[in-house]
Amino acid sequence: MNSIARQHERSDATRVFIDVDQPFSLTEPVEQTVPIVVASPHSGSRYPSDLLAATKLDPLSLRQSEDAYVDALFGGATKLGAPMLAAEFPRAYVDVNREPYELDPLMFDAPLPPYAITRSPRVAAGLGSIPRIVAAGIEIYGRRLSFAEAAARLDACYKPYHRELRRLVRTTHAKFDRCILIDAHSMPSTGLSPKNDPGGPIDIVIGDNHGRAADLKYSVAAQAYFGDLGYAVTVNDPYSGGFVTRAYGDPAQDIHVLQVEINRALYMDERTYEISSYFPTLTRDVTAFIAHIGTVF
Repeated sequence: MNSIARQHERSDATRVFIDVDQPFSLTEPVEQTVPIVVASPHSGSRYPSDLLAATKLDPLSLRQSEDAYVDALFGGATKLGAPMLAAEFPRAYVDVNREPYELDPLMFDAPLPPYAITRSPRVAAGLGSIPRIVAAGIEIYGRRLSFAEAAARLDACYKPYHRELRRLVRTTHAKFDRCILIDAHSMPSTGLSPKNDPGGPIDIVIGDNHGRAADLKYSVAAQAYFGDLGYAVTVNDPYSGGFVTRAYGDPAQDIHVLQVEINRALYMDERTYEISSYFPTLTRDVTAFIAHIGTVF
């Protein structure tokens, strides 16, 4: 990552140096004209040197957790009058779609503080806020981390990202009396089939935390819109939404969160990370979807 090293001092006087000075990028229109915020928490591809020094994986293997190019797929939001927030750091470094201290104790060289969440389905899977694995269960690290390292990453990446996301949601709601947050993701093509149709492919999954993160009309509209374009779409199956849907969705206050997962095989080679010829078409379809969802009342 092209940045100046930042020093973090913990209460135990442990000093950790990490090189994350730009945790996110924010692209905003001259004037926000729609009640929409788009966020891409997992498309970051600037790998910090402290991660590269600690991992036992090669750079290509590390990218297996990355939602590659999702920020570009959803980048048309700004031209529609919506702000676009994208993490610059990779998901393998910090996952902002988790509780802040959702940590796997097996990763660390000493007991974690009592406020750490050490038991959850995400932690058990190795996918806490500091992930233990990339896709297919491949271990990231060749050594155990210190809690000071984890805390420094959360201070430098997780907390600034969520401060900005909260600000965008708050200001959007204040201006329009409602906010639709589109949490943009991609998903690997392997193993994707709905529970009620084990042989069927999935192109797009809409997650609304089973109706708790958004009014039903938004997920219905999203499924219908992509379905009319010929995509195979499911709602909450197999992904219903992560921390962002739970923490930000508040339909009673007219704050709605839709997690949108797009099958990577639609737009890229999952082995080489090369963009496919369908990428421009999918980008146009995604941009049109963003425009459409803002008209749903």
